[in-house]
Amino acid sequence: MTTLLAILVAVGGLWALAYIGAPLLVTSAAIGAYIVALYGLGLMGPTAFAVTGGLFAVFAIALNLRPIRRLVTKPIFAGFKAVLPPMTSTEREALEAGDVWWEGEMFRGRPDWNMLKSFKRTQLTAEEQAFLDNETVELCRMIDDYKTVYEDRDLAPEVWDFMRQKKFFSMLITKEWGGLGFSAYAQSCVVTKIATKSITAAVTVMVPNSLGPGELLTHYGTDAQKEQWLPKLADGTEIPCFGLTGVEVGSDATAIPDVGVVCKGEWEGQEVVGMRLTFNKRYITLAPVASVIGLAFKLQDPEGLLGDPDKTDYGITCALIPASTPGVEIGRRHYPSGAFMNGPITGEDVFVPIDWIIGGVEKAGGGWRMLVECLSAGRGISLPALSAAGGKMAYRLTGAYSRIRRQFKLSVGKFEGVQEATGRIAGLNYRLEAVRTLTASAVDNCAPSVVTAIAKYHMTEMMRQSLTDAMDVHGGRGIMVGPRNYLSSAYQSVPVAITVEGANILTRSLMIFGQGAIRCHPYVFPEMEAAREDNLAEFDKLLWGHIGFSMNRGVRALTLGLTGGALAKAPVDGPTAKYYKQLERMSTSLAFVSDVTMGILGGELKRKERLSARLGDVLSHLYMASAVLKYYEDEGRREEDLPHVRWCLDDSLNAIYEAFDEFFSNFPIGFVGSAMRRMVFPFGRSYRPVSDALTGAIADMMMEPTELRDRLSEICYLPKDANDPVGLMEVAFDKLIQVEPLYNKYYKALSKGELTALTLEDRLVQAVEQGVLTQAEADQVGEYDRLRYEAIMTDAFTKEYLAGTAFHPEADAETVSEEQPAKVA
Repeated sequence: MTTLLAILVAVGGLWALAYIGAPLLVTSAAIGAYIVALYGLGLMGPTAFAVTGGLFAVFAIALNLRPIRRLVTKPIFAGFKAVLPPMTSTEREALEAGDVWWEGEMFRGRPDWNMLKSFKRTQLTAEEQAFLDNETVELCRMIDDYKTVYEDRDLAPEVWDFMRQKKFFSMLITKEWGGLGFSAYAQSCVVTKIATKSITAAVTVMVPNSLGPGELLTHYGTDAQKEQWLPKLADGTEIPCFGLTGVEVGSDATAIPDVGVVCKGEWEGQEVVGMRLTFNKRYITLAPVASVIGLAFKLQDPEGLLGDPDKTDYGITCALIPASTPGVEIGRRHYPSGAFMNGPITGEDVFVPIDWIIGGVEKAGGGWRMLVECLSAGRGISLPALSAAGGKMAYRLTGAYSRIRRQFKLSVGKFEGVQEATGRIAGLNYRLEAVRTLTASAVDNCAPSVVTAIAKYHMTEMMRQSLTDAMDVHGGRGIMVGPRNYLSSAYQSVPVAITVEGANILTRSLMIFGQGAIRCHPYVFPEMEAAREDNLAEFDKLLWGHIGFSMNRGVRALTLGLTGGALAKAPVDGPTAKYYKQLERMSTSLAFVSDVTMGILGGELKRKERLSARLGDVLSHLYMASAVLKYYEDEGRREEDLPHVRWCLDDSLNAIYEAFDEFFSNFPIGFVGSAMRRMVFPFGRSYRPVSDALTGAIADMMMEPTELRDRLSEICYLPKDANDPVGLMEVAFDKLIQVEPLYNKYYKALSKGELTALTLEDRLVQAVEQGVLTQAEADQVGEYDRLRYEAIMTDAFTKEYLAGTAFHPEADAETVSEEQPAKVA
């Protein structure tokens, strides 16, 4: 019994030391003290003490004295260098670009919740709020989205002029150069609001404020370049575009075939050193109307004119070129899933001065770093803003429609099958807003690269799901294109968000975990650097720290699994505390599984894209779930938010389980996958899908005129004008809330056959005669029912209009003359 107790104490002590992550020296001292204690208590004889103590001393000295330990490390170091995959300069620049932020805490397995709790969400300044409330609202009011997308296929001239005059294209340019100098969060809010009215206008605004000449000049331009271009970009005199992608180049931007050859040539009557450019760009937003082009190409200097005779290939370089430069072909349009300006740019042997390189000659070859550093900010602002807008409008309008629209004598939003879709819209909308606010605020404080990739991929996918669900609920009302249809243009534009700034498939399968595992891990990238620098001493320190880190995360993962996360920490009390603990448990599990996977598969993991994608999903849902908890705290821990918080967290935890489950099932070495499964989920499945009751609860809330509904729709452009398609639904919904008890009395009498007249007017007369309603009540019901009918009505067109020989889409008209004004209701 004494021996068993001693063994249990030893195992328990080592387990505790591993769980808390005790340093090697502390662990060694504890083991030594334990051996001495056994001898002192008479539980170990002199011979056993001498043998055990001697062996332990040898190992302790070997592992704690670094010069001796390096003898053990040296063959490991040689093997590591032998299998280390080569890294190109572009891969290195992509890895080094940006900062590691909160995603690093979630990846490393022991998140510092106080870091998240103390992080201050960006607040709009008075100037930014005024711009959102005034200029942005005025811009939305000017836009006829149906006319823009389906008739003109362009924004109206007065809209273009207004955007120039009010500096919508220069929100990121500082006041020093005449721009607005808005925060990333403010830019996100502006783009979100515009997108709730017009995706075309939102894309037009967001591109100059994302990856483009303005941002590149701000960060990298020479003083002369800034003075020449930034004031003109700020006041709208110049419209920019950025030429990166092409026929053969999409997500793999480093493969661009476009070239610039350094040579001498004539410019403005003088011989100068310049570049002869040949390029063929496609999919370039704003190209058809751009006056200045940011151009990415591969720079060659065969004659050594840049001063280095041994360097010919400089790599990707960015230059700023006026669209009027001789040889540049620009102006033709693609027609993507939307009406925004997008088109090709081509040039053959276009000669330009060398000082047109952004940043000057010293930035020759520095284009890739510029692009990856600026691209992450765009991913964190523009596309999340579009996605949040889609989620907000799906939430607001589907909630109203599902209460207004009745089938089988019941509001369609009360059907459980419909609630599966509407509840998902509600939950995703809450998550979208939480991730939007946190990510945009992060961009205001640093340049997070992995976080913005997570936001780009998952938010655009959530928007796709929300709009698909909204279309399903609206049925024929969503299918029929026309001025009344507020869903069709957004739904049609979903592929744009899915595709741009990194195709979603590759963002998920290659970027999120591929970049996150190396950037967020405290040891992997430093170990790689130590190996490339042949620094054995540094590698030795990192290697043994890494071994301790892995043991700690493995022990923590199993311990938290066995206890259901009970030992994890939560920074708050109350109903959300359990979710913090579960996120810490899964964070620890991700760190453990990642280490095992990278240790076994090594460079092969780069080709196991589906495995990488699943671990990326775990990291992503850890980030999004923590964003939801942060949003709940920042919004004041309101009681009415809790069902949405629970839905988001339950859904994320289930998604994490599903990702891990598929990862373990498909791990190339079956018994290793099984062993990891038992470590992470020792008692089997830990999380379940969101319950039907919770989904139904938030679906019901979506149809109520609550403070939460208004808060989640706060940024939306929501006119109270029955001649606007969104305004009509708003007016009808507001009226329903006022008269619903009366309307239900009328509808009940109608359903029971007490009102037999064929028209609404005659039925209301009967209702008054029979005492079902007073005359005043009947007037209110009649007003609402006419609004209701218009709100669920779809458009119909004359054959002349659809053939293009008449130009006004007046609904349900037999003939349309060119003099008749278009109208909605």
